[in-house]
Amino acid sequence: MTTDVRIARPVSDLGRSVAMYKRGLALQEIGSFRDHAGFDGVMLEVGGQGFHFEFTYCRAHPVRPTPTAEDLLVFYEPDPTAWKNRCQAMLDAGFVEVDAFNPYWSERGRSFRDFDGYTVVIEQAAWSR
Repeated sequence: MTTDVRIARPVSDLGRSVAMYKRGLALQEIGSFRDHAGFDGVMLEVGGQGFHFEFTYCRAHPVRPTPTAEDLLVFYEPDPTAWKNRCQAMLDAGFVEVDAFNPYWSERGRSFRDFDGYTVVIEQAAWSR
């Protein structure tokens, strides 16, 4: 059985979030909506991997993003050159490098925070079970 997964997050500035994530993580826009019951949203995916992100903004009652230090998106990149390039792309996109709350993520990776406080880890490793 295959399952598609959507990870939805409220953001404080939809356009800014979309631009940052597209540039920093090379995500592709796969859909969007405007004023659907008061919400605007954009869906971004990582090249046909079966999951995508939805960033939303509520026009009538904006939801303040409240991520914790352990709300993470983790991307695995085993190739050292590609990992280094992705980390630089995150900085170029406007993410700020931060110390990981959990020191495990600093052993082989770097952590980046967006302007809403969400953290993305770029791990220099291949995922293994």
